[in-house]
Amino acid sequence: MLQIRDLIWGLLFIGFAAAIQVQITPAQGEISVGESKFFLCEVVGDAKDIDWFAPSGEKILPNRPDMFVSRSDETMSTLTIYHANVDSAGIYKCVAKNGDKEAQATVQVKIFQKITFQDAPSPQEFNDGDDADLVCDVISSPPPTIIWKHKGAKIQAAKDVRFKIMGNGHLHIRGIKKTDEGMYNCEARVMARGEIDFRMIKVVVNVLPTIRPRLLDVNATADIGSTALLACDADGFPEPTVTWAHNNIVLETGDKYSLNEDGSELLIKDVKKVDEGDYTCIAKNKAGEKAEEVSLNVFVQPKITYLNNQTAAEFDEEVTLTCEASGDPTPAISWSFENRVFTEGEQSLDRNIVVRSHARVSSLTLKNVQFTYAGLYLCSASNSIGQDDQLMYLEVRYAPKIMGAVAWYTWEGNPTNISCEVEAHPGASVVWFRDGLPLPHANVTNVKIYNTPTVSYLEVSPSQNDFGSYNCTAANMMGTESKEFLLIQAEVPSAPGIHMVEPFSSTAVVHVREPESLGGVPIIKYKVEWRLPGREWTSKEHDADEDLTKITIVGLKPETDYEVKMSAMNGKGEGESSSAYSFKTEPILSSEIPPSIATTSMASREPSAPKLEGKAQNGGNVLKVNWIKQDDGGSPIKHYLVRYKAKHVSDWKPEIRLPHDSDYAVLSGLEWNTDYEVHVVAENQQGKSEPGIFSFRTAVEPTTIPDAIGGGSGLGTGAIVGILIVVFFLLLVGVDVTCYFLNKCGLLMCIAVNFCGKAGPGAKSKDIEEGKAAFTKDESKEPIVEVRTEEENTPNQTGGPTEPNETTPLTEPDGKTVKDDNTKGETEVKNATAEVKTVPNEAPQTNGNESKA
Repeated sequence: MLQIRDLIWGLLFIGFAAAIQVQITPAQGEISVGESKFFLCEVVGDAKDIDWFAPSGEKILPNRPDMFVSRSDETMSTLTIYHANVDSAGIYKCVAKNGDKEAQATVQVKIFQKITFQDAPSPQEFNDGDDADLVCDVISSPPPTIIWKHKGAKIQAAKDVRFKIMGNGHLHIRGIKKTDEGMYNCEARVMARGEIDFRMIKVVVNVLPTIRPRLLDVNATADIGSTALLACDADGFPEPTVTWAHNNIVLETGDKYSLNEDGSELLIKDVKKVDEGDYTCIAKNKAGEKAEEVSLNVFVQPKITYLNNQTAAEFDEEVTLTCEASGDPTPAISWSFENRVFTEGEQSLDRNIVVRSHARVSSLTLKNVQFTYAGLYLCSASNSIGQDDQLMYLEVRYAPKIMGAVAWYTWEGNPTNISCEVEAHPGASVVWFRDGLPLPHANVTNVKIYNTPTVSYLEVSPSQNDFGSYNCTAANMMGTESKEFLLIQAEVPSAPGIHMVEPFSSTAVVHVREPESLGGVPIIKYKVEWRLPGREWTSKEHDADEDLTKITIVGLKPETDYEVKMSAMNGKGEGESSSAYSFKTEPILSSEIPPSIATTSMASREPSAPKLEGKAQNGGNVLKVNWIKQDDGGSPIKHYLVRYKAKHVSDWKPEIRLPHDSDYAVLSGLEWNTDYEVHVVAENQQGKSEPGIFSFRTAVEPTTIPDAIGGGSGLGTGAIVGILIVVFFLLLVGVDVTCYFLNKCGLLMCIAVNFCGKAGPGAKSKDIEEGKAAFTKDESKEPIVEVRTEEENTPNQTGGPTEPNETTPLTEPDGKTVKDDNTKGETEVKNATAEVKTVPNEAPQTNGNESKA
């Protein structure tokens, strides 16, 4: 075996020694553009040189940038083509030489372009409605065939004219829609090589924003710290960004403006008039931008900017008050004084008051100035969003004017006060004269003078010679005024008249006429006297109210003859009695008696219903209900039952029980402008009467002009609550301290005993005094007994000072009251009728004298 191999190699050696052979591997070469490839040239035989030649015939030198030739040994050389391009194609030749011997071989190199996507971006974005050109640039050799697919299906331009595959392979979509959005497949094929490649391209269709302002016009009020919200909603794809602009300036969040997260809401803080105008809402995305205008209308509340106090003198030709106000809309300005309202134009028949307005200014002209024009004038500026009110004071200077009654009545020894009421500005000084001499003087000792800012009182304790004329003279810088006053001797009143007597079975109503002569001083009381013919007179006095026209006599016997007469009393004394008036009480009629009682007893029955009268008090929401006792049915009245309700509701207020001698009740806390119904029932031992019924309507709640507008509003609700809490706490502490020192109890006592180990201070022993409670305590653990030794009387409370009149002594300058020397120290206890004031939804309370044991 070894011999055969050696033989073969020997033959080959001999053959090659005779000739050189060259072989290129691979024999053919196909290179894709951009690829690199090498070729191996193998030489059989002894070759000194091995060279490569390019298709152009030139020798390929070593170390070229695009081609590289290297010889690894004596029999082998390598050609490497880097990054081949179309210029690299051709026939390459490898030549081997040894002396005069030469051999060569060639190789055909072909360059082709693989499928290459030069430009196929993803995503590709288009605007809704635009003509879209989907880019897919592909190269290859030979050129490829382009196929487009969408949603897995091949796009066939013949079936949808909106789609067209262009010569450059692009896909053209006419009027692209949002529904055309998605993934598109650009596929390239080279049939000769069976080569295929594709790219997925995402197509995005952007939609131009749309804007919907929530309100095209927004209203706001300036200068009250308010805010205005402007809002617009924007749609589009991609989601648009929203910005706001005003006067071509883009607004940003800060002290003045605030934007929400997506910018759709613009909040304008502390709105001012300068903020008024159009605001632009701008929505922007890749498809473009859209803008809409939103108008902000800023209104300004009225504000009075000019109003000053004025001064004039009486009888001046005229004085003009001026009021200026700002606001938007332009405010209307009006004037008011006391209960009169003045608007544009003539305001009085005598043309003395004229109002003129122009733009934001109004003037009130008062002609022929009178002293009654002085006072507070209210200027009101109002528009559709508010009102401003301010007060100004018109000062009118005028000479003194003496007012009041001329004649004053009294009697000897009874002090009286002659009042000289002076109206003047500036204030006037007052001097009294008697027979041309100023008072008081040395010859007059029974006269005193008391002065107030508006009234001078001359107190006279008259004797026979003091009646007559007195002069009051008032003077100020504007002038002087005098007036004569007459002090006249008063007389007792004449006899009152009895117009008629309205008899019942046990009562009689006397209709009274006022005396023809009052004696110069008011009637204080009326005295009514009645009797059985030939018997002694029974009398009762009644206070002389202004509306007293009827007096009821009670406790009469049925079907009995009586006589009645009356007299009047004033400060000087009691006048003559009227002539006796005879009447006869009515019998107890059987028709008035229920059958159940008539069969058992004709002597007594239920009382008749009382007759009711009512009079509004305190402005109209308080009612005083008076009733006149009628037939008591032969049995004394035990009490009266009063109840009332508003007519529009079904529930009655809690029933009020009043004593038998009551003749009125005061209903307070009533609702304004409401119809009410009152029932009063009389009850005796036999039962209750039918109700006496009285209906009435309360007055409309009065309105008042505020004394000052725009001033401080006083304490707030929180401050008042805080003050009340502090007062309540201090009160609790005071009570606890009192209990600690007096009764050895309370919180302080508990702390002293439990924490300090000390007992509270011992209670001082008390003497038992008349009219006071005596408390005793010993160690026997017996209950403490409170002993009352005398009834406690409730003093009469007048509720305030009394206005002086002609029979009331005034207070001395040192503050002491002038007292009558004959005043007695005893207190007369009278059985007065209780006045019951009721409050809705509360039980009635009665003030009276009570004894406690």
